[in-house]
Amino acid sequence: MKTFPDDFLWGGAVAANQVEGAYLTDGKGLSTSDVQPQGVFGPVVERVAGDNGIKDVAIDFYHRYPEDIALFAEMGFSCLRVSIAWTRIFPNGDEQQPNEAGLAFYDKFFDELAAHNITPLVTLSHYEMPWGLVKQYGGWGSRQVIGFFERYARTVFARYKEKVKLWLTFNEINMSLHAPMTGVGLPETSSKGEVYQAIHHQLVASALAVKACHDIIPDARIGNMLLGGLMYPLTCKPEDVLEALQENRAWQFFGDVQCRGAYPGYMLRFFRDNGIQLEITDADRDALKSTIDFISFSYYMTGCVTTDEELNQQARGNILSMVPNPHLASSEWGWQIDPVGLRTLLNVLWDRYQKPLFIVENGLGAKDKPDADGVVQDDYRISYLNDHLVQVREAIDDGVEVMGYTSWGPIDLVSASKAELSKRYGFIYVDRDDSGNGTLARSRKKSFHWYKEVIATKGASLKV
Repeated sequence: MKTFPDDFLWGGAVAANQVEGAYLTDGKGLSTSDVQPQGVFGPVVERVAGDNGIKDVAIDFYHRYPEDIALFAEMGFSCLRVSIAWTRIFPNGDEQQPNEAGLAFYDKFFDELAAHNITPLVTLSHYEMPWGLVKQYGGWGSRQVIGFFERYARTVFARYKEKVKLWLTFNEINMSLHAPMTGVGLPETSSKGEVYQAIHHQLVASALAVKACHDIIPDARIGNMLLGGLMYPLTCKPEDVLEALQENRAWQFFGDVQCRGAYPGYMLRFFRDNGIQLEITDADRDALKSTIDFISFSYYMTGCVTTDEELNQQARGNILSMVPNPHLASSEWGWQIDPVGLRTLLNVLWDRYQKPLFIVENGLGAKDKPDADGVVQDDYRISYLNDHLVQVREAIDDGVEVMGYTSWGPIDLVSASKAELSKRYGFIYVDRDDSGNGTLARSRKKSFHWYKEVIATKGASLKV
């Protein structure tokens, strides 16, 4: 197997609300994640004294991160993607002054990464925002939240400018179309117009954060983060091909605005056709011109689209409401496995934007069970990751500039969609179940040693 470039960043990715726990520790406020005990697609449940949820402790990364970082370093990580919990810095979101205890925690955390020569890649908002901003202002539906986010971004840029040189604004920013509470702090019943107005405010805030990052940390790079939702036409019927183009544009729109600095014509038509009138000011248009330095994205699967209404009706009854691809196998969660799709997506994004790309999430969720010796023999995960990384190497050969690869959940964590620990992604097993039982002890899975070898050989050990 050909090797990856010498400066390629290898590592893993986690999110604060899925690993940290300590949900009220050191002055932290409640986030939208804290009131979604059943995950992204579950109901909002207001917190009351004495209640508890799986994410309140999660895997206790807040207290155990030195041990976990040492394990990442043992694997040879050169990069760790993390997020800062906005509510540790501004507990309600609208404070004038930040919470020093929260800032101090991430100082210690980044110092620990530096001690192990691991480069942090930091997401400003990963599937959470202060619950106070939702309750008091209506989430991203309010233009005021732009200013609160900019204050938060400027605060952390100034604080960590010597420690963090790679930043991302919003995680999977296009997910707001499917999960408005998680994405923009709006109720699931919100209209398309309300969701797109909130998204507009978020896009402006993202651009203002880009400008602030360039001003405060001139040698930093800041990117966006897309859910890479590549769709294929189910058939070569021209209507299916056009439908696939439209479906892909639904998520590419976010990248178009963040990379090119303006709304594309096809989106303006979509707004006209759907009677959506956004409030976009001249100041907004000017702000959007601050474009990102690189594109990051998650990739788990591809889907198919068709204009055949009968097939679409059947798809609404399956787990993901997607028309299945008859040529692909599926994971036990119904996610179709398509390594070649990752090469295709890398090429599509490179051709479209000509900006460096960073794969910041990719992995296989599975119900891992330790064997008699207490080891998880996760050959299925090794196979999945191997086949995807082979395709990343092919894309690099195609001429695509790929900065790095951080697999999702290098240590078992609470899944975003349903807040389960049983859906495991890690190279490191965590002894805790969906009911919160377990010792939280860490142990190496078979894939731990496999990934360590991949990194050490710069990909030469991958099997084609």
